Amino acid sequence: MLLDPQLLWLYLGAAALLILTPGPDTFLVAATGVAHGGRAGVLAALGVFCGCLFHIGLATLGVSALIAASPWAFGVLKLAGAAYLVWLGIMALRDAWLGHAPAAALAPINGTGRSGVSLFLRGALTNALNPKVAMFFVAFLPQFVEPALGHVAIQLAVLGMIFNVPGTLYLVAVAAVSGRATASLRRMARVRRCLDAAVGIFFIGLAAHLVRAQAK
Repeated sequence: MLLDPQLLWLYLGAAALLILTPGPDTFLVAATGVAHGGRAGVLAALGVFCGCLFHIGLATLGVSALIAASPWAFGVLKLAGAAYLVWLGIMALRDAWLGHAPAAALAPINGTGRSGVSLFLRGALTNALNPKVAMFFVAFLPQFVEPALGHVAIQLAVLGMIFNVPGTLYLVAVAAVSGRATASLRRMARVRRCLDAAVGIFFIGLAAHLVRAQAK
């Protein structure tokens, strides 16, 4: 079996919550769709997909090399990743408590008549050059890898695609109905705060579970 079933179910739950919680990529795609139309938003979403591929590739190569060089160091990475998940959980709970100001984030993008290439590159570079995304993949994916099953690089790549493909489909849906979607995002402060609270609780609980598993 390529992936640990128990870890996979935990991963699917975490990935679903993350995809459904609006973030910078969601707002970028939605604002692009509002300013330039649904097709433009889809191009930005495809750019985000390629940006995530870049981060998945880096995480796959780096973590695989780390495991091959030092299983002990991989254990340290997993513990550091669990600490990062706790930090993400705390930040999500803070956002749930304080709320957001999504209207500003959804301000239409200036300029008209942008080419498809520039819209695609906007999405790709915004994601690929975001160090927080790189840190997230390096800390997040290894938590759900089981080295004893072998094929660590393939495990990491599959986990990355399980996150990236549905996430991109979600962004494409946002782009397709961008005008309506952005209006809804502006009005759904309570829903987003509930999602943030769920993400925060889930991540802190997940980190605790992973630390306990690591200690066994």
